[in-house]
Amino acid sequence: MTDIDLDLARIEEAAQVVDPALRDSPQFVSEQLCAALGRSVLVKLETANPLGSFKGRGADFLLRSLPRGSTVVCATSGNFGQALAYAARTREIGVHVYVGANINPAKLAKMQSLGARVKVAEGDPAQAARAHAAAHPDHVLAGSQAAIAEGAATIGVELLRAGHLDTVVLPVGGGALVTGVSRWVKEVSPGTRIVGVCPAGAPAMAHSWRAGRAIRAEHTDTIADGLDVREPDPEVVHRMRALVDDVVLVTDSALLAGMRLAALTLGLVIEPSAAAGLAAIAEHDLPGSRFATVLTGTDPRPDLLAQALWHRPAR
Repeated sequence: MTDIDLDLARIEEAAQVVDPALRDSPQFVSEQLCAALGRSVLVKLETANPLGSFKGRGADFLLRSLPRGSTVVCATSGNFGQALAYAARTREIGVHVYVGANINPAKLAKMQSLGARVKVAEGDPAQAARAHAAAHPDHVLAGSQAAIAEGAATIGVELLRAGHLDTVVLPVGGGALVTGVSRWVKEVSPGTRIVGVCPAGAPAMAHSWRAGRAIRAEHTDTIADGLDVREPDPEVVHRMRALVDDVVLVTDSALLAGMRLAALTLGLVIEPSAAAGLAAIAEHDLPGSRFATVLTGTDPRPDLLAQALWHRPAR
């Protein structure tokens, strides 16, 4: 893995310096969840922090490398924008965020309350963020930097404290989580498999991983806005090819079932993206007997929460 730019020493550093409020999230085995899945599954709750998602780890570690007075820009479905704004508050760093017209109102309100300057893009938010960065060369376009994945990799450090894991199953959006965790796990526990999960309605990251090159999707259709990727970053695809063992797809129906399962067995409200690991373990015959997954975020849209709670999987 000599050509992979995610550095083990920096991951160790991140595990010590990232805001303590964003680290050492609860992780445990729920007997009720395991019985429902028919598998032994360690769950890690990245919902249990001030942001309600894992994104703060990478945002905090990235902003530590930037001088005061910097400005960062990003495209987001909400969680990463919140994370950057949260980490920027005490560093005198400006945050410009581009979102889609269908942004979750709760996430929009949180970004604004944290001080982010939010603009609804007329088209693709990612293209709008890139155009902004091109027009303002002194602004940092946040997205694929190694530091973001290295911050997310601290989740892998914590997961392995629970002992050996056969398979770690992780949602794949921009790719920071799955590549960061895999970089650490593959070094410390090389026999552990890493499986990424994409929505069937937004399979660009899965197709890109299989092809070994970034493949853009012209159209996506999924309730998992945090995993709704149209244009994978080539650098992230390169990392995934080297680090990830498999990528599977799950339907929106399976995501709703995963949300309902989390509510009924763990008492947790999670968003569709966060349910991807549970959905994949339930729907796919993945290898191994001891699994782990990360519940990556909360704040589902109210209508989706209602659908999830009343959801009955097709037989």
